[in-house]
Amino acid sequence: MTNNHTCPMDEEPMCLSPQLNAPAPDFEAKTTQGIKKLSDYQGRWLILFSHPADFTPVCTTEFIAFAKAYPQFQSLNCDLLGLSIDSNFAHLAWIRNIKQNFGVEIPFPIIEDLSMDVAFKYGMIQPGASDTSAVRAVFIIDPHSILRAMAYYPMSNGRSVNEFLRLLQALQTSDKYKVATPEGWQPGDKVIVPPPATAADAEKRKDEGYEYVDWYFCKKSL
Repeated sequence: MTNNHTCPMDEEPMCLSPQLNAPAPDFEAKTTQGIKKLSDYQGRWLILFSHPADFTPVCTTEFIAFAKAYPQFQSLNCDLLGLSIDSNFAHLAWIRNIKQNFGVEIPFPIIEDLSMDVAFKYGMIQPGASDTSAVRAVFIIDPHSILRAMAYYPMSNGRSVNEFLRLLQALQTSDKYKVATPEGWQPGDKVIVPPPATAADAEKRKDEGYEYVDWYFCKKSL
C-alpha cells in the first residue's frame, strides 16, 4: 500500500506510530529549559503533550490548566513536557505573554521542534488534521520509559487536564495493587479484581470476600 505522507528526509521509520506498552521513542531536543532527553526522566513518570501553535487561544487555556495542575503532577512523581513546531524564541515570548496577561507562570519546559523530528516519532503529525502542525496529543510514559497511555485530540477542542491527572493515578494504582479501575474511577473508589483464569478459581471466586456480582466481575476497596 502506498503511503502518500512523506517523512523528513524520507526516513520512513520515523513515521511509525508509537505503541502502548513498548519503549517510548527516544529523543533529545532543545527546550525553554535547555536540552532535554527522554533519559532525563528515568525514574519518574512523564507526560509529553503537543499543541498546534504558540499564541493560540485553545492552547493557551490548556497551558494555563497544565501549569495550575503542575504541583499535583509533581506530587505524583510526574513531570510535564510540552511541544509544538515553533521556535524556542516563540515559546519564550508566549510563556512571557501568558504570565503578563493571565498571571500564570509556565513551570515546565517546551520542546522546540522545527525539524518535526519528535513530532513524527510520536505520530503527532496527522494528515487530514494538519500537515504542518502537531495535533493535540498526550503521551504518558512510565519511570522505565515505557509508553503507557496516549490520546489524540482534534485541533479545535481543548483537553481536560483533570482527566490526565485521573489517568495517571489510575495507572499508578493498577501497577501498585495489580488491579484494574472502572469507568470514571477516582482515588478512594473501589477497584476491579482481575478475573480468575481457571474454572476452579472461578468457582471459588464468590467466597473470596470481594464485592461479588459474578465470577468475572468483582470489586474491592484498597
